[in-house]
Amino acid sequence: MTLLSVEGLTVRYGGTLLAVDAVSFDIGEGGSVSLLGANGAGKSTVLRAISGLLRFHGGAIESGRVRFDDHDITGTDCSRLVSLGIAQVLEGRRIFGDLTVAENLRAGGFVSGRRGDQLRTHVLELFPQLEPRLDVAAGLLSGGEQQMLAIGRALMAGPRLLLLDEPSLGLAPLVVRRIGEVLARINRDDGVGLLVVEQSTALAVAITTQAHLLETGRVVKSAPTAQLVADASVRASYLGTIAGTDLVAAGADA
Repeated sequence: MTLLSVEGLTVRYGGTLLAVDAVSFDIGEGGSVSLLGANGAGKSTVLRAISGLLRFHGGAIESGRVRFDDHDITGTDCSRLVSLGIAQVLEGRRIFGDLTVAENLRAGGFVSGRRGDQLRTHVLELFPQLEPRLDVAAGLLSGGEQQMLAIGRALMAGPRLLLLDEPSLGLAPLVVRRIGEVLARINRDDGVGLLVVEQSTALAVAITTQAHLLETGRVVKSAPTAQLVADASVRASYLGTIAGTDLVAAGADA
């Protein structure tokens, strides 16, 4: 069953700058997909178009459509999308620094109703590091703890599809590995679909099975994730050299 379908998506910023050009791909129920490519390739724009955040960045969908669970959600307001089952973890974490960890989790569960307590218990099981920090202001957490909180806050909505924009950015390899283990677990055990924008090929291999390579707003190659990132010409031309690429093999075994 197809959970998300992006069909011929074309996006411009300011009415002139073409950022995404006729991008199409699908994610099956419980699937896991990476969008790979150099900075400026259009990866984050695709996420914004799906999650309803595009207009806050001055962008607009020019053509194409996005379907979720066989419903057309093109241009739908982001709050409505959360209630439908789509949650996003933004680049840079974007937690509420002045609120406590517990308050951040509560804010993420505003659509979960009676499931809130159950979801919080599950989040703290996934990220036990957060439990002793529940009454601590989120801005005082380490970078790794903040990313765990950002993911946990998104999971409090009980999503069927989780969008993640650069979840490994600025984090130590051990933290990235731990986050990768959790994301793989919720995909495998909870059936939460994943759509991940990621520069770390190690993490992409560890948590997704299919990948699409973007260049200047277009999908130029699609393949199983491990196959795509193992292509030396792809890495040299589009992905560049980043810290942790030597973990690709380890990620493939994770």
